[in-house]
Amino acid sequence: MKIVVIGGSGLIGSKLVVTLREHGQEAVAASPKSGVNTLTGEGLAEALKGASVAVDVTNSPSWEDAAVMNFFETSTRNLLAYEAGAGVGHHVALSVVGTERLLASGFFRAKMAQENLIKASSTPYSIIRATQFFEFVKGIADFSTDGNTVRLPSALIQPMAADDVASAVARIAMGSPVNSHSNEGFIYDDCKTSLNAGLSDVRRSGTQRRESDAALLERPGGLSWQGRSDDHGCVSTGRVGPNTSPQRTCVCLCA
Repeated sequence: MKIVVIGGSGLIGSKLVVTLREHGQEAVAASPKSGVNTLTGEGLAEALKGASVAVDVTNSPSWEDAAVMNFFETSTRNLLAYEAGAGVGHHVALSVVGTERLLASGFFRAKMAQENLIKASSTPYSIIRATQFFEFVKGIADFSTDGNTVRLPSALIQPMAADDVASAVARIAMGSPVNSHSNEGFIYDDCKTSLNAGLSDVRRSGTQRRESDAALLERPGGLSWQGRSDDHGCVSTGRVGPNTSPQRTCVCLCA
């Protein structure tokens, strides 16, 4: 089966292409490096020719409010239009856990717009929401540094290894479209990894509460997809629900 990975040269996309090929799929990496540009539509028709599935794991080069909204809206509209023309039967997109709870951020407003465009399209779809990647922890700490202090909200997080994210996306891409929407599985709890764990520098940790942090502390129950492992010992524990105390909840399917 031909599966086109849009954003196939990035962190998740490159791992996803390898995983799909290991499972015998014809995985095609499509990105500006290979002449495919979702903003202009360049190369999309050729890349999607004969494809059964298109997976969108792209990200905006700029997180400025207007720029990130333009990226996700324009790219998604173009991709869906070219998919329809090519007869693609399954659109898979990677999104973020808790997107609808963090709309004070321009990035999350843009991700919400992306999800809404997908759900309104005629193409069968699956949307997978993942938590933060372990590979970005140092970058978050760098961004949150003020002088010699790392200022972070007083909330636990459940980061996930990029390999596990790629594995989850691959499983969905090789399966049937879900075509239903669920926001369940948003649980930031019990994974005791702090953002500054393992940083080999002299910065100290500080706590900073913001209005938007409230979304990180909510704990509705639900069903989630969980990673196999991560760099700090978090291991999947199966189904979770309103009356359980889950551990290591990492990915939810919000298709």
